[in-house]
Amino acid sequence: MTPPSPGAAEAPRKLTKKDFESDQDVRWCPGCGDYAILSAVQKTMPDLGLPKENIVFISGIGCSSRFPYYMNTYGFHTIHGRAPAIATGLKVARPDLKVFVVTGDGDGLSIGGNHMLHVLRRNVDVTILLFNNRIYGLTKGQYSPTSEFGKVTKSTPMGSADRPVNPLSFALGCGATFVGRTVDRDVRHMEEMLKRAAAHKGTGFLEILQNCNVYNDLAWNVMYEKETKIHHELRLEHGKPLLFGPADDRKAVIMKGVQPTVVKASAAPESALWIHDEKSVNAAKLLADLFFPDYPVPVGTLLDIEAPVYEHTMLDQEQRAISDRGPGDIAKLLTSGDTWKIE
Repeated sequence: MTPPSPGAAEAPRKLTKKDFESDQDVRWCPGCGDYAILSAVQKTMPDLGLPKENIVFISGIGCSSRFPYYMNTYGFHTIHGRAPAIATGLKVARPDLKVFVVTGDGDGLSIGGNHMLHVLRRNVDVTILLFNNRIYGLTKGQYSPTSEFGKVTKSTPMGSADRPVNPLSFALGCGATFVGRTVDRDVRHMEEMLKRAAAHKGTGFLEILQNCNVYNDLAWNVMYEKETKIHHELRLEHGKPLLFGPADDRKAVIMKGVQPTVVKASAAPESALWIHDEKSVNAAKLLADLFFPDYPVPVGTLLDIEAPVYEHTMLDQEQRAISDRGPGDIAKLLTSGDTWKIE
């Protein structure tokens, strides 16, 4: 066996889940769905094929926003709702980095709603993981933007008077180019969706239905229990009909005019079946508005399309300006125009 020549480069070591686990004690309530999400993200990271120093996790405020402490990557724990703005700045400055935004339904859709809107419409190349437990957990159980109408909490003792925000509809309405949904307890599906969202060029928006077992336990119970999940989960697959339910009670979602309708699959002719097309914005918007209990709960990729990426456009403009005008001179800029000196 010929020994390697001096100075020969060694093949990079394949990273593992353990390489992405930080030395910090993970501190969420026992039984919180965040543990499963953290494990799935750490397990998925090696499959991205990126060095750890090129990955950044940015969060706002909330239980989900502890994430950067637990990832052995670069990270930034920002202020309430502003993670999308910080992520945008980082991508424009360092487009070579892989940036994740970790947020919750309160952090991302309440005080952070404006920032979320703009990162989505700009199509910045970041991956947004929005944990939706329909409650404010860190501040001890107040209703959140996604809490159902009439929700009784500490801040709404007579029931919430607010109509809830639908994260998927919000993202699509803002012009998102990748929109998906998964569930914290379906680890295999969650890992698949994490990879798809991360691979998307542009803003990848992934809603994760997550359980807060202390302040809103089993908010998504219909998607947890085996007996109910099989009846109510609509697994989206590109090019496949929208079918759900057990084999002996198979149902289909079809279109009657402009209205989605649930019928027995056996009663629907093949020509009437709704075939999922994740390249159709209009179809994605209809799917996002399917609400339990009248409809099944869609999980998977609703939309995956291409559009100009924000930081690419910005950098192209910068290069054109340099080509036309030459390199900038910051000192000259600061002393140009109307200036004065105070003696």
